Amino acid sequence: MSGEVSSLDFAPVGEVSALPGAETGVGSAIGLYARKTAGFDERVARTVEVLKQAAADFGSGALQSTSLGVEDMVITDLIARHGLPIALATLDTGKLHPETLALIPRIRDRYGIDVEVFAPVNEQVVHFVRANGEEPMYRSVELRKACCGVRKLEPLARMLAGRTAWITGLRREQSANRAEVPFREDDGHGRTKVNPLAEWSWADVWHYVQQHAVPYNPLHDQFMPSIGCAPCTRAIAVGEDFRAGRWWWEDSSKECGLHATHTPESPETSGASA
Repeated sequence: MSGEVSSLDFAPVGEVSALPGAETGVGSAIGLYARKTAGFDERVARTVEVLKQAAADFGSGALQSTSLGVEDMVITDLIARHGLPIALATLDTGKLHPETLALIPRIRDRYGIDVEVFAPVNEQVVHFVRANGEEPMYRSVELRKACCGVRKLEPLARMLAGRTAWITGLRREQSANRAEVPFREDDGHGRTKVNPLAEWSWADVWHYVQQHAVPYNPLHDQFMPSIGCAPCTRAIAVGEDFRAGRWWWEDSSKECGLHATHTPESPETSGASA
C-alpha cells in the first residue's frame, strides 16, 4: 500500500452513479441486490476488526489475494478506508475477461494501492496448449483441473511464497461447499487464511458497494455473480445457484482448487476468492 487513504478520498453516498461500473438502475447488480438487512452495521464492524487483527498479527506477512470479484473489491475498499498496511495481489490467468483486468488500474487510481500481478509460467502454458488445445476444459474434468493447475494454482503458490496469511472474499452463502467458512483457518500449508466477509450475505455486499461507491466488474450487472476465466464463466438464470455459472457443463463442486479446504471431495492442492 502506498500510504493511508483518508475518508476524503472516497465518493460519498449519493454519488455512486458518477462512477463507471456502479450504476444504480433497475438493471444493475446494485439495483437488483443491494438492501440493508438487520445487523449489517455490526457485520461491517466485525469485518473491520478481523482485518485490523490480521494486520496486527501478521504485519507484512499478510496479503489480500483478490480475484477482483465484488467481494474482494469490498475488502480492498475496507483495507484502504481504514489505512491498513495490507498488500494486494491477483492472478492473471491469461483467460480473464478484459472487464476483470480493467479493475487493476482502477484500484490504483481510486485507492493509491498497487496490485501485484502473478501470471502462469509462459513455457508451461505453451506446452499445455500444444498438448491439449486452447480450451480443453470442456472435454473432461481432469483437463479442466489441469488447466486450473497451470493457470491458477502454480502462480498462486508463488504469490503466497513467504506469506504467513492471506485474505480472501469467501462467504458462507456462496455455496454448500463454503457453508462452514470461518473467519480464520489453517490453509494446510502453514499459513492462515482470513475470510473477513464469512458471515456477509449477497445483499450485504451490494449494500456496501452502493453505500461507498465501490468500483466493481460490470459483468456483475450481466447476471454473473461469480466471475472466473472467460471460457469458464456464464450468466446464471433466476433461481440458479450462486456458482452455477462456473464450469456449468460439469456436475462438480464448482471449485478450481484455490480453496480446497472447503471441497473435501477435491484432490487438488489448497490454495483467491474465485
